[in-house]
Amino acid sequence: MTTGGWSFVGKPEQRIDAVEKSTGKVRYVGDYSVPGLMHAKLVTSTQAHAKITSIDTTEAWKVPGVRAIVTGEVFPYHIGPILADRPPLAFEKVRYCGEPVAIIVADHEYQAKLATTKVKVEYEPLPIVNSVQQAFQTDAPLVHENAGSYTKIISNVYPKTGTNIGSHIKIRKGNFEDAWESCEETITANYSFNLSDHVALETRSTRVEINPRGKVIVHSCSQSPFTIKKVLNQFFNIEVGNVLVHIPMIGGAFGGKGTVQLEPLAYLASKSVGGKLVKLEMDREEDMTTSPCRVGLDATVQLGATKEGKLVAGKYTYLLDSGAYTDQAAGITRAAALDCTGPYDIPNVWCDSYCVYTNHPFATSFRGYGHPELTFAVERTMDQLAKQLQMDPIQLRIINGIKPGHTTPTQTVLTANNIGDIEKCINRVKELIQWDEGQKMVSGKNKVRSKGISTFWKTSTTATNAEAGAILTFEADGSVNLNCAAIELGQGTKTILGQILAEKLGMEMDKIHVTMETNTQYDPHQWRTVASSSTFLAGRAVIAAADHAITQLKKTAATVLKCSPDDLDVGGGKVYLKPDPAFGVDIKEIALGYTYPSGHSIDGQVVGIGKHIQRHLTPMDEETGFGKPGPWWSVGVQAVEVEVDTRDFTYTILKGVTVLDGGTIINPKTAEQQMRGGMYMGLSYAASEKFIFDEQGVVQNTGLRNYPMLRYGEQPAQYLVDFIESPAADGPFGARGIGEYGVIGAPACLANSLSHALDTALNQLPLTPESLWEASRGADE
Repeated sequence: MTTGGWSFVGKPEQRIDAVEKSTGKVRYVGDYSVPGLMHAKLVTSTQAHAKITSIDTTEAWKVPGVRAIVTGEVFPYHIGPILADRPPLAFEKVRYCGEPVAIIVADHEYQAKLATTKVKVEYEPLPIVNSVQQAFQTDAPLVHENAGSYTKIISNVYPKTGTNIGSHIKIRKGNFEDAWESCEETITANYSFNLSDHVALETRSTRVEINPRGKVIVHSCSQSPFTIKKVLNQFFNIEVGNVLVHIPMIGGAFGGKGTVQLEPLAYLASKSVGGKLVKLEMDREEDMTTSPCRVGLDATVQLGATKEGKLVAGKYTYLLDSGAYTDQAAGITRAAALDCTGPYDIPNVWCDSYCVYTNHPFATSFRGYGHPELTFAVERTMDQLAKQLQMDPIQLRIINGIKPGHTTPTQTVLTANNIGDIEKCINRVKELIQWDEGQKMVSGKNKVRSKGISTFWKTSTTATNAEAGAILTFEADGSVNLNCAAIELGQGTKTILGQILAEKLGMEMDKIHVTMETNTQYDPHQWRTVASSSTFLAGRAVIAAADHAITQLKKTAATVLKCSPDDLDVGGGKVYLKPDPAFGVDIKEIALGYTYPSGHSIDGQVVGIGKHIQRHLTPMDEETGFGKPGPWWSVGVQAVEVEVDTRDFTYTILKGVTVLDGGTIINPKTAEQQMRGGMYMGLSYAASEKFIFDEQGVVQNTGLRNYPMLRYGEQPAQYLVDFIESPAADGPFGARGIGEYGVIGAPACLANSLSHALDTALNQLPLTPESLWEASRGADE
């Protein structure tokens, strides 16, 4: 791993929040309680699809301490981040089991909780849409009767009236039909990827108060503070400047706190009690069934190739289960389309990506934003094509790996600056997994060991005008405060930004004070902390702010030292002459301006201001998908080795390997942990995680006792992580985003290893012993 001769970039600096978190001193949103705080709890639907015929609150009002009951008629309008199709509180009908129907506000949480059980809601059941295949049928019941009439919040969402299609994204590159006819080898396969929960340690929570001046003060565990301001302005007609949002550190999110869900509800609750401070906090069951989940996917992939294995044509049909509302699933549908091929050069591409309404809990962002799902389908197909061609799966991937000079499905031209080196990643994984020692071998009586591999890629699908800002204020001791609106949700972003600033200023890390909490009243605007974009956007803003501060430091020092600013440099806590570093002035002497012995003073406090906005991005064409949706593509490869007991189909994951080309790695230790944590997550929902729905669309496993995750000891016995560093020219010190990437290829490489071990195509998740047995039995028949 290269360090570029840097002092802080490329070094394993300790996370700046490590001590607070390890000693239990961090206070999250749910930890706060003040006198007069009121509590809100939700009445939720017991039906997945039904008309609301009546809501009787008589008995609920009899519970001591109840101060307000809010129903959907109070705000009978739709909101949403991409398509405004979701009412904060259901009115007229409910579309998933667990949907909020009413809010109880009481003096104490237990009173509000008790009152929710007293509200009587009468329903008239409607037909249930319980799968994307059912939803896609022409005679399917409609989850939304007038989908085409909803207000579009962004332009590239395409709902279809009279169907369950919330959006349809197309990719048309080359001439697929003619190319398909000329292919010497073809393969078609179907896949399914299950809905599941984010399972962040901290459940979703918020507090809202409307003060006497009309200021709406929000405390939330959100990844998107400025989106909260936007939503309250856009849908509730509150001036943006009157919405103040505070975000402390967050106890995990994985995309699930990127959407705006609880804040409008808490605002309505506060308004119902005269603006008093109201807290709305989900318990675990509510967090799993009422809050949004991760999308499901049903996919059909067709690949056509030459006899030598060169891919010629690819067709991809993705049906994404968005649940009852589109929320971020409409954006995920777009993301799945624009990277539909995986990191392969395919000249002729046809993709139809559909956001499909069902009567499941609605889906939102989840780590990877549709890429673990599409990668599972693509990489399983690549392995099956390799088997059909009697070719090494690694060799097939090397032959087709995307490179500078190739184009993406949206026809963006790739260069050495915006694409990593997939072949180097493949070759490094090949070494670490010891591929040449054999992909499959007998390891004991009824025991088989097998290895599987998956390549992956992802671009950072931000808004074309996504931006970030940073403000630096210098202290009298020469240290620096760094304020920005990037959210610390466990990924280590604030440490990375501190390292970038320390490198630019030549200053020790203990002199950098990064403000961990976010306050939209004094932190500069940042798009959101999603899409693996914070290091890129906020990092560039920090560099710009540092440059601004350095200009001021040199100007003041030049006056003091009676020289030109061009003669000076900054580092080691001082501003010094380049030819003679011993001659200079300490930063602490000029941080708040400089005072001469005579008492005369010049300049004043050094305040660095920086900003960065995405550049040269374009929307996608509605008919072809043509456009430039992201600034760069990070690429990587993952592999696992498993041992399977062929008698009972249980298996152990022996080794997990990840190699990523994320450009310059700012902090190798935190990056390694990101990859390990991501791989664990991907293996968990590949191996066991799944929402189980009954025939009425009701989730059956609503708590952590019966929601199966990989437990401690079931993770790979050995994790191996390495990085290839192909610097991105426009990234901070050459860095690209890496936050989501550890999760993306894990499901696919687990499925590939188990498929090879059992000589059975495993194309549906999760990969439980029962599902392996059923698939193997079907193959034998």
